[in-house]
Amino acid sequence: MIEPLKVLIVEDEALLAMELESLVEEAGHSVVGWATSSEEARSMVDATDADIAFVDIHLTDGPTGVDVAEYIGERQRSVVVFMTANPKRIPDHFAGAIGVIAKPYTMSGLTSALRYLQEGVRRPPPVSVLPAGFTLSPAFELDWAPAIA
Repeated sequence: MIEPLKVLIVEDEALLAMELESLVEEAGHSVVGWATSSEEARSMVDATDADIAFVDIHLTDGPTGVDVAEYIGERQRSVVVFMTANPKRIPDHFAGAIGVIAKPYTMSGLTSALRYLQEGVRRPPPVSVLPAGFTLSPAFELDWAPAIA
């Protein structure tokens, strides 16, 4: 069995963050914390050892999710997956993120994405088929090509 993921949630809407936390835990993973602003997110990144950070584009201090993703990438402490209702706001280079899960997402879609990410983080590249609703960044499309070929 592959080791469960430790997840950081960066989401400005508390109800969405709590729902996501519940779904992550139901899928067998753990949530190491959640943040609602870029400042909180930076503190959480420095204080936790998350494998993956689910990051919304718009936080309480504005559209700062891309900045958070870049901060996480600079520290190389975890990988980022954007979770947003507006994927067009993600820069072409994805700020180093693995990809994006578009909102609204389904429980089934999130569970499939978590399994795929778990494989990719623990034993790259993933062996599962790329889940519907999850879009890989161009860089990871190349790195994880065997899984989507």
